Amino acid sequence: MAIQDKIKELMDMREKARLGGGERRIESQHNKGKFTARERIEMLLDEGSFEEFDMFVSHRTHDFGLDKQTYLSDGVVTGYGTIDGRLVYIFSQDFTVFGGSLSEMYAQKICKVMDKAMKVGAPVIGINDSGGARIQEGVKSLGGYADIFQRNIMASGVVPQISAIFGPCAGGAVYSPALTDFTIMSQGTSYMFVTGPKVVKTVTGEVVTDEELGGPMVHASKSGVTHFVSEDEQEGILLIRKLMSYLPQNNLEDPPLSACDDPIDRLDDMLNEIVPDNPNKPYDVKDVIHSIVDYNEFLEVQRHYAPNIITGFAKFNGSSVGIVANQPNYLAGVLDINASRKAARFVRFCDAFNIPIVTLVDVPGFLPGTTQEYGGIIVHGAKLLFAYGEATVPKVTIILRKAYGGAYDVMSSKHLRGDINYAWPMAEIAVMGPKGAIEVLHAKELKAIEDPEERAKFMAEKEEEYKEKFANPYVAAKYGYIDDVIEPRNTRFRIIRALQMLATKKDSNPPKKHSNIPL
Repeated sequence: MAIQDKIKELMDMREKARLGGGERRIESQHNKGKFTARERIEMLLDEGSFEEFDMFVSHRTHDFGLDKQTYLSDGVVTGYGTIDGRLVYIFSQDFTVFGGSLSEMYAQKICKVMDKAMKVGAPVIGINDSGGARIQEGVKSLGGYADIFQRNIMASGVVPQISAIFGPCAGGAVYSPALTDFTIMSQGTSYMFVTGPKVVKTVTGEVVTDEELGGPMVHASKSGVTHFVSEDEQEGILLIRKLMSYLPQNNLEDPPLSACDDPIDRLDDMLNEIVPDNPNKPYDVKDVIHSIVDYNEFLEVQRHYAPNIITGFAKFNGSSVGIVANQPNYLAGVLDINASRKAARFVRFCDAFNIPIVTLVDVPGFLPGTTQEYGGIIVHGAKLLFAYGEATVPKVTIILRKAYGGAYDVMSSKHLRGDINYAWPMAEIAVMGPKGAIEVLHAKELKAIEDPEERAKFMAEKEEEYKEKFANPYVAAKYGYIDDVIEPRNTRFRIIRALQMLATKKDSNPPKKHSNIPL
C-alpha cells in the first residue's frame, strides 16, 4: 500500500471516528436540543486548541452481538486543550454511541486523561451524557466506574474537577460528578439519580418523572447536588469558562491574576445606609457584595440551595477570592443544616486551592427546633466551624450587623485563626439578642412583676441597657477580637489592603494522615 493510500486510510478512519454513532443518531441528538460530544468540546475550548487521545479505541466485547457493533472512540471523546490559554484535560461522553454507556475501554480512556492531569497539574472537565453502565460488559463496566471514582478521590484537592451534566446521568455514573468540585446541569436535557422512576415505582410505589426525581432544579434547590443550573448547554459552557477564570491550575499554584483598573479606594456611600435602623429589618447582602468587588462582578455558587447563606467567587484588585455571606433577606440569615453544609464545602474548596476567603457576617444564630436538632444541626454546624478553623488561606471577616451566640464563633471569628476581623459601627456582638438575654438575666425580676404594662416597661429599659452595652462592636474591639471598626463605604479598600498584606501568609496544621471532619 502506497504512502498516500495509508494517509487516505488514516483520514477516512478519523472521519469515521468523528461521526460517532452516525449521522442519524447525531440528528436525533440535535432534535433533543443537545449538542454532540465533539461540538461541546469545540464550544468549550479555545479555537483550534483541542488535541485528542485514543480516537481509534473500540470495545473488545463479543457477547450479545457486540462484536458486530464497533465504533471508533467507543462512546467518549478525550484529550486536552486550553481555556483562555490555560491547559485543561477533558472528556466528553458521546450519547450517539451505545447511548453513551460506559465500557471497560471507555473507562480506561477517561482514566488516562485524569492520570495525565495529575502528573501535569491541570484541571479536569467531564461532560456527562450517558445512559449508565454498558450492561453487556457486566462487571467490567462496574470496575471501570470504580477506577474513575478512585482517580476522582486522588485528584480531590490537587487539581480542580468540574462536571457538566448535559443529558442523563444515572446509577453508578452519578458518583463521579458528586466527587468533583463543581457540577453544572442544563435545563430541559439533564437529570441525575441513583435509581430511575421505574425502579422507584416498583420498590416504593411512588410515581415520579425523570424531571421530578432528578431534574436540574431538584438538585439545585432541594438536594444541593448541583452548583449551577444553565438555561441551555451554551450557557453551561460559558459558565465553565467563567468559573475557570477564578481557579488555579492546581493546589501548588495561586489563582490567576487579572488586570484591574477598578480603583481600590472606590467609595460607595450606599453602604453607609444599607443596614436598616431596625435590627429586625432585612436587606440584601448581595448589594454589599456587588458594591465592594471588582466591576461589581460576583459568580454565585449554589444560588438556589440554602439561600440564607451566600457563597461564590469574585475578584479584589484582580485577585480571586471566595466570598461567604449570611443573607438577612432569607430566614434572617440564620445558620441551619443546609447552610452549614453548603458553606463548609465551599470554604474547604477555597482552602485547598489557595483562594483567600472573605466572610460577611450578619447572623442571629442557629435555627432552633426539633427538625434541625433531629437532623443533626450540631454535627452539621460543626462542619462549618471545622472548615474555617482548618483553613490556612488568608481570611478576612467583616461583621456587618449581628453576630450572636455560637454563630459568631463559627463565622470565621478571630478565635478560628481569622487574620483580619473588621466590624461596621452598627455591629452587635453578643451571646444572644437583647430580648432573649433579658429574659434569662432578669428572670426572677420579671416573674415578680404581675402587671403586664410594668413588665413591658421593665423589659424595654433593660433591653436598652443591654443594647448600649452590646449593640456596638467596641466591647469585642477592646479585647482585640475585632482589629478595627471601619466605615462601611470604605470596606472595599480595607479588604484589598488586608489581602495585599496577607499575600505571603504562611500557616500550617499539625502533621497528620488527614483530619476527621464531622461528616
